[in-house]
Amino acid sequence: MPEREVNLDVEVDIRDAGTAVLSVGGELDIETATLLHHHLANQFLHGRRHLVLDLSPLDFMDSSGLNVLIRAARDAREAGGDLHLAAPTPAVRRILEITGLTMTTPLHADVAEALAAAGRAA
Repeated sequence: MPEREVNLDVEVDIRDAGTAVLSVGGELDIETATLLHHHLANQFLHGRRHLVLDLSPLDFMDSSGLNVLIRAARDAREAGGDLHLAAPTPAVRRILEITGLTMTTPLHADVAEALAAAGRAA
C-alpha cells in the first residue's frame, strides 16, 4: 500500500521574543497532528508563550487536530501565555464551536485581531 503524502503546511512567523504566528494549511488529522504539535512545542521551548494560529488555509481538521489545539492551549496557559485562533474556515469553525473549544480559547476574525488580543494579554 503506498504511503499517503503528508498534507500539512506550517509556516512560523516570529513577531517578538514572546509571540509567534503559525499559519496552518492543508489537513490536520491523525497523520499530521504530530507535526503541528512539534511546531507548537518548539515555540514554547524557545520562550514564545503567546501563539496565534492562522487557520485560514486549513481545509480539514479531525479530532486528532482538535486534541493538538486543546493541548497547546493548556500548555500556553501553564506557561503564563495564551493561544489565539484566527480566521478558521467555516468547516473548521464549526468543529471548534460544537466541541466547545471556543469557550476556552479565543477565536478571532483575522490574525491582526488575534495579535492585538495577544498583546493585551501579555
